Amino acid sequence: MEPKSTPREWSTPYPPFQIAGNLYYVGTYDLACYLITTPEGNILINTGLASSHPLIKASIESLGFQFSDIKILLTTQAHYDHLGAMAAIKRSTRAQMMINAKDASVLEDGGKSDYALGGETSTFEPLQAERLLQDGDTVTLGDMQLVMLDHPGHTKGSCSFLFNVKDDQRTYRVLIANMPTIVTDKDFTQIPEYPDIAKDYAYTLNEMKKLSFDIWLSSHTSQFSLHSKHKPNQSYNPAVFIDQKGYQAAINNLQKEFLSKRKAK
Repeated sequence: MEPKSTPREWSTPYPPFQIAGNLYYVGTYDLACYLITTPEGNILINTGLASSHPLIKASIESLGFQFSDIKILLTTQAHYDHLGAMAAIKRSTRAQMMINAKDASVLEDGGKSDYALGGETSTFEPLQAERLLQDGDTVTLGDMQLVMLDHPGHTKGSCSFLFNVKDDQRTYRVLIANMPTIVTDKDFTQIPEYPDIAKDYAYTLNEMKKLSFDIWLSSHTSQFSLHSKHKPNQSYNPAVFIDQKGYQAAINNLQKEFLSKRKAK
């Protein structure tokens, strides 16, 4: 199952809080999990490590919501640090799992077939999705519509979500981005399990540069500098997450990393 040694920040609790409108943070210090509430039930994006199940439940309930009201489960990538508690939460809530179709086989074998982190044993509990998403598909619940964006490379089915939330002041266009970090030490030409990896990274970096949004978040809090923007028990302030400059800088850095790896072959 999961590696025995993981970064301490992945399992360190972090106080849940309202990001903007009906969008809430319910993850750990570094593994980002998001709750989107609607009149018809709620959506949970990512679950962190397997040990995060009780933490996420407690976070949701401390915000005043029912854990059992989760109706849809989503993930930004099929790796154990974002799917570890997914199967357990699915059993607890009977929510529908939806995933980018390109990551469906990895979801079903618990990570065994992942090109970088796979092997003979599963790294998370296997599960099946009720719906396989394609690029541009919309996930709808109540008054919410989330568009799934195919951003492959980190995994074959890595994806981001684009949607609107609103509060009493305004509407915010939100991007939950799966940043295309490079997870393999191998040369891109030496990965027979994923022959299109370099092409996919190039595509994702190009597409992510074109996106338009107000607020951006990602799969790891360290990627969008959560802890410099928000402190525990800080008052509601969506404006701190409006950071186009930070997003572009992060994408540019990843582009440099990608080009450097390609040139090094």
